[in-house]
Amino acid sequence: MYAGKLVFAQLMEFLSEYEFRKCVERYDGNHRVRNFTCWDQFLCMAFAQLTYRESLRDIEVCLRTKGKKLYHLGIRGTVARTTLARANDRRDWRIYQDFAMVLIEQARALYANDTVSVRLKRAVYTLDSTTIDLCLSLFPWAKFRSTKAAVKLHTVLDLRGSIPSVIVISRGNLHDVNILDELIFEAGAIYVMDRGYLDFARLFQIAQASAFFVTRTKKNTLFRRSYSHEVNRSSGVIADQTIMLTGTTSSKDYPEKLRRIVYRDPTSKKRLVFITNNFSLAPKTITALYKSRWQIELFFKWIKQHLRIKAFFGTSENAVHTQIWIAVSVYVLVAIVKKRLELGHSLHTMLQILSLSTFEKTPILQLFRDVDDSDETADLTNQLKLF
Repeated sequence: MYAGKLVFAQLMEFLSEYEFRKCVERYDGNHRVRNFTCWDQFLCMAFAQLTYRESLRDIEVCLRTKGKKLYHLGIRGTVARTTLARANDRRDWRIYQDFAMVLIEQARALYANDTVSVRLKRAVYTLDSTTIDLCLSLFPWAKFRSTKAAVKLHTVLDLRGSIPSVIVISRGNLHDVNILDELIFEAGAIYVMDRGYLDFARLFQIAQASAFFVTRTKKNTLFRRSYSHEVNRSSGVIADQTIMLTGTTSSKDYPEKLRRIVYRDPTSKKRLVFITNNFSLAPKTITALYKSRWQIELFFKWIKQHLRIKAFFGTSENAVHTQIWIAVSVYVLVAIVKKRLELGHSLHTMLQILSLSTFEKTPILQLFRDVDDSDETADLTNQLKLF
């Protein structure tokens, strides 16, 4: 792969320009464009993500100081703040959404044989959302509350490799549970979610798709116990019950039996009640599945800390969506490089090294030699507390 190319150019070689052109042609992205194509725009925005640029002027100044090196980065058009701002504002953000989904499919194929923390042969997904706060005076289209604007990033995360399989960007006032209406559920897969998604009509749709769910119940959930299974209380599991819902609405929304598991966390002593339609897994496995939900929290924390999705380069809805999707593309690209080059480093360490080496002419593999990644292991062990 290495032929005296800049690190940034080597990194971009992992992308398919053919697939990108298909996305551009789908939305006629280069219509009447003379010298700053969608590919130039993507490269400039990807560069901004990798090198932690804070504004359009910052991007312009940084790239213009490199002069002729821009050609070797793959950027053919003239980089100007106004040109980039206009591209972000006017070029259809769905181009970058579709390209991000192409990268996601590639990454999921690479990580398909990875195991999750709970060793199961079936696929395990976790659902959640994160809110990205915006200034109401600058982003009036994203009004969230009377004095606040925001967008939400709804994500379905494949626990094999922590790769997002579905991402939906909505306005901040959309309730999380509504996103279930937009998903196509994979038969045999397990979907883990918090009790913000507790809607029995929608959960029944998951069951009807031959998929499984694991979530927590609310205190006011009405039910009738049909059977109690033996449990090993030393494991923290207090009860494993087969139940039927008895609420006026819930019994109609979910007319079939459910499994209710009561668990007391040995560390925090907190009592948790889980509900699922899976009757074959051990109760301890169900609790471990819910605990694995911390990975999506780490995913949100990671992209907010290491990618530019909190300071936006444009104020229009199109510009915000464009920046978020290119940020997702960069995250998935680094995950693809990590897998294809069989690197043992964390994504955090890889981004730190790449951010300092963009204009170097060094083989990518050589960049990661003799790099101590032990600090990242310590960071990951400090998991978010879900119990």
